[in-house]
Amino acid sequence: MDFEWMRDFLEGMLKPLAATMVVVMAVLLSYLQKLGLEREMIYSIARAFLQLSIIGFVLQFIFSRENSLWIILAYLFMVSVAGYTAGQRAKHVPRGKYVAGASILAGTAVTMFLLLVLNVFPFTPRYIIPVAGMMVGNAMTVTGVTMKRLRDDIRTQMNLVETALALGATPRQATLQQVKRALVIALSPVLDNAKTVGLISLPGAMTGLIMGGASPLEAIQLQIVVMNMLVGASTVSSIMSTYLCWPSFFTKTFQLETKVFTAE
Repeated sequence: MDFEWMRDFLEGMLKPLAATMVVVMAVLLSYLQKLGLEREMIYSIARAFLQLSIIGFVLQFIFSRENSLWIILAYLFMVSVAGYTAGQRAKHVPRGKYVAGASILAGTAVTMFLLLVLNVFPFTPRYIIPVAGMMVGNAMTVTGVTMKRLRDDIRTQMNLVETALALGATPRQATLQQVKRALVIALSPVLDNAKTVGLISLPGAMTGLIMGGASPLEAIQLQIVVMNMLVGASTVSSIMSTYLCWPSFFTKTFQLETKVFTAE
């Protein structure tokens, strides 16, 4: 009886294992087309399989406890991993991992707080952890792109920025156009996704609810909430990252920190 959950788990994994035949097809196509992606495909799907299996057991444990501490720990773990990943994308930004982590934490925490105050979601693991995961994932992508794009744009237009600084502009004023461009580029995919949601594809949250037996009307209600929170969290995180980047982009005398922009 003690091992009944394990038997149920193994039986449930039969379909995911059968679905790996699709990956086998992709590997064969990569081999025939000489793309050289076979090893990467196998590694990626094996890693995803392992990670999802582990997180499934972790979530099962957390859901059965209904303890606020576990919610907070799971959330901080997600933010830490997301900050590291976004910082890797913007590897030339000094202390990029910390900047990304703080930005993601700020954007998602503010958004989550508003959702709880407005009573959109109850503060339980079953709701908060999946919602936080979606927000953190989107904020991670947007923050990484914002930081990388901002640094690259300033590097490309150093002469214009230095001229503005020489004329008395503050760092904010001197890099205003670069900041705007970085934010627009980073946030455009999120906004485009919101414009086309339901027309081109059904998002994961909505699809999961429908496949789980919920009515389409219930599914779209949740998806509208999800899209709203993704736009909010991504916007706050990306803007916050531009403010946190500045100390490393400029010297104390408001000159460009050239060593940040000379690295390839």
